[in-house]
Amino acid sequence: MDIHFLQSKAWQTFQEAEGRKTFLEEGDGWHFLAILEESAGFKRLYCPYGPVATSVKTLSDALTRLRQLVKEQSATFLRIQPTGASFSKNDLASLSLRPVDYSQPSHTWCLDLTDTDDVILANMKQNNRNIYRNYRKKGLLYEKSIDPSDITRLTSLLHGTAAHNKISIHPDSYFEAQAASLFPIGAASLHFIAFEGQTIAAALVYHGDTTNYYAHAASSFKHRNLNAATALLGEIIFDAKKSGKKVFDFYGIAPTDDPDHRWAGFTAFKKSFGGYDVTYPETHELPIKPLAYRLYRLLRRLR
Repeated sequence: MDIHFLQSKAWQTFQEAEGRKTFLEEGDGWHFLAILEESAGFKRLYCPYGPVATSVKTLSDALTRLRQLVKEQSATFLRIQPTGASFSKNDLASLSLRPVDYSQPSHTWCLDLTDTDDVILANMKQNNRNIYRNYRKKGLLYEKSIDPSDITRLTSLLHGTAAHNKISIHPDSYFEAQAASLFPIGAASLHFIAFEGQTIAAALVYHGDTTNYYAHAASSFKHRNLNAATALLGEIIFDAKKSGKKVFDFYGIAPTDDPDHRWAGFTAFKKSFGGYDVTYPETHELPIKPLAYRLYRLLRRLR
C-alpha cells in the first residue's frame, strides 16, 4: 500500500519529537497515522493524507477504529483526508463525513521519475533546461546535506521570503525538530545553491518509500536574476531519480489556473518542470461530541 509521507513512521517520529501523542495502525486494506492535536481548548485526532484505504469498505473499517481512539482520548472530533482508493463526495458523505476548507492541499503536482533523464529534461520548459544545464557557468554551486545544523541555511532564507511576501511561516524550532528527527533516519535532506560563499536557495526534501517531496523551499530575492531556485529544483529532481525514487511530488498547487489565485506563482513554477496533476479528496471532519463540535465550529467562524 503506497502511503503519503505524512502517514509514515518517519512523520510519526517527528510528531512525537514535537511532544504529540500519535497512533500508527493498520488492518486489512487500511492504514493510518493519527495525531492527537489541541486547538482552542478542543482536542481532535488528525490523519494528514489518511487514512489510506483500498475501498469504501476498508475506509469504513479504519473509521471504526479511529472513532474508538477519539473516544478513548476524550477528543471532540476526527479530521481526515482519505487517500488510496478514489473516493467520491457521495462515498464520504455516506460515512457521515463533512468537508472543511482547510488543512493539507487537495491538489499537488507530480513527476514520473521512471522516464529517462532525456525525457524528464525534454518535458521541462526550455528556459528551465537551459538554467539547469548552465547554472555552474554563473559560479553557482549545488550542495546536499544531512547535517541538522545546516537547517539555519534554510530558515534564514525563509525569513527573508516571508518578509518580502508578507506571509507567516513556521518557527525555526519546527524546522530544527524536523532536521533532528528525520535526518538521522534517512527520511529527509537539505539541498542548497551557493554563490560566492553565500546560500541563495535552499530546500528541505522528504524521502518516502517511492516518492520524494519538495516540502519547504526559499531563495534570495536579491539574487533572483541568477535563477538559483530553478537550478536547485532541477538538481533535487535528478537526485530523487538517482536514489531510486519513482515519483517526485512538488507538494501542493492551486486548484485552478486562476492567475489571481494566491498560489498562482509557485504553481506555475512547479508545472514548468513537467508532470501531472494529482487530486486528493478534501479534508473532512467527523464529530464525535456533537455539541462540543458545534461550539468549536462557531468559535472558528468568529475568529
